[in-house]
Amino acid sequence: MRGTLVLALMGIASLAFGGQDAWDRPKITGIDHVAFYTTAPEGVAHLYHVVLGLSSADPVEPGETLRFMVGKQWVGYSPAPLPQAVDRMDHVAFVTDAIGAMQRYLAKRGVTATEGIKRRPDGSRSFRVKDPEGHTIEFVERAPSREQPDAEAISHRLIHTGFVVRDRGIEDAFYRDILGFHVYWQGGREAGRTDWCAMQVPDGTDWLEYMLNAPAQPDRHQLGGMDHISLGVENMKQTAAKMESHGWQPHDPAQQKIGRDGKWQLNVFDPDLTRVELMEFRPAEKPCCSEFQGPHPGPDR
Repeated sequence: MRGTLVLALMGIASLAFGGQDAWDRPKITGIDHVAFYTTAPEGVAHLYHVVLGLSSADPVEPGETLRFMVGKQWVGYSPAPLPQAVDRMDHVAFVTDAIGAMQRYLAKRGVTATEGIKRRPDGSRSFRVKDPEGHTIEFVERAPSREQPDAEAISHRLIHTGFVVRDRGIEDAFYRDILGFHVYWQGGREAGRTDWCAMQVPDGTDWLEYMLNAPAQPDRHQLGGMDHISLGVENMKQTAAKMESHGWQPHDPAQQKIGRDGKWQLNVFDPDLTRVELMEFRPAEKPCCSEFQGPHPGPDR
């Protein structure tokens, strides 16, 4: 199945990326939500609700038991089907403006949905596919809704998510050539090395981060650091102070620092070692490795 999809993607890449029919792709405006598995729901609730100040919401997906709102976006958790497994990421969902047209667009390019279009309790509609490396990707057409601002929330924007990518070429055939994502920034721990590639959605500022050069057999801590989400903030020092007012205590692995992309960041982890990265919207200094190639996100979508 994976080989068939890869061949289909590679065979139509140039047509999808450069041909006239690429213009009929519905818009992809950002991340709708990211879902994980957990073995410690009480610890997850403490992190998101108490430390990060995010509001809880009723679950909307099968098996989901926890949902936390980040402005109009959200993070969901369900019980881990295999508690001993190292993989805690369930799926990533992107927003589209026309769910039926998106399903037809992908089908014409050899990407078959793993399920039909479903209507969720919140009125949104969605379907799922598998990317070439087997990650579950969902597309969501949102129902009209009104954001409920939460003064205690440390963020109202989920600006990116990331997961392990083994073969950038076959993933690019899907995300770049078919879906229209483009490079926002890329770089590595050392000069001349690319460990991370931020692929920005075509019609917004959110991005998917390819986590490249992962160990062949990562442990839970390594994989949890790579399969992550990032919440955007205006000022990292003020954000850390607000978290401390919620009872959080900084420690060495969670120190504020400027990343290789020139942005202030701070990492916290849920009980299953999944990383929640806090990141300022704009760089504080010149990035290493490459220049930014897309617009920076902001507090408002």
